[in-house]
Amino acid sequence: MDNKKQPGILTFAKDLPNICSLLGLLSAVLGIYFAIMGNFFAAIIGVLWAVLFDWYDGIIARKLKGRTKEQGIFGGQLDSMIDIVSFGVFPAILLLSYGNYNIWFIPGAFVVIATSALRLSYFNIYGLIDSKTYKGLALDNNVLILAFLFLFESFFKHSDFSILIYAVLMILSGLNLSSIPTPKFAGKWIYVLVIYVLVLTSIFGWFLYNID
Repeated sequence: MDNKKQPGILTFAKDLPNICSLLGLLSAVLGIYFAIMGNFFAAIIGVLWAVLFDWYDGIIARKLKGRTKEQGIFGGQLDSMIDIVSFGVFPAILLLSYGNYNIWFIPGAFVVIATSALRLSYFNIYGLIDSKTYKGLALDNNVLILAFLFLFESFFKHSDFSILIYAVLMILSGLNLSSIPTPKFAGKWIYVLVIYVLVLTSIFGWFLYNID
């Protein structure tokens, strides 16, 4: 039996990458709250920042010196758990809320959450195909695409846009579980993501300000 003393759970909360991950979780929870309340522009802003924090926790972890093996393993598990909330639970609740909690939207919500659980479990075992390639579409792309889609929400009737969201999320779920090689966006792509998040945050903030 291993008698090595186990560290306390909260000792990992002081690890800077994990703090960043938890800020991403907070952003996702705020997004879920606003989605439930029917404030979809605010919900999208929340999940955009969840993506940004999700990218930055890995960047910080790679640059930070002196982290233990246990800190790295814990951080990877924490990141995976938070990804289910940000990229599984959030879009599922957004779909349900936008669909006025119609019973026909429940299967779609299940597919979205099940897809995130299956994909993240698979990734935790097998990882990338190589250092620059995922198998299937990474989950964070789903909410980035969803955010872009909401820029055009005003051009549709509510019922039509709810069906469009449903269809797009089902297509994305299929791509998430596919074996299609997709590039891992890293390195200088972080600057593109920062600009994307800031621009869309400004646009959706302006939408919110101008709502009667």
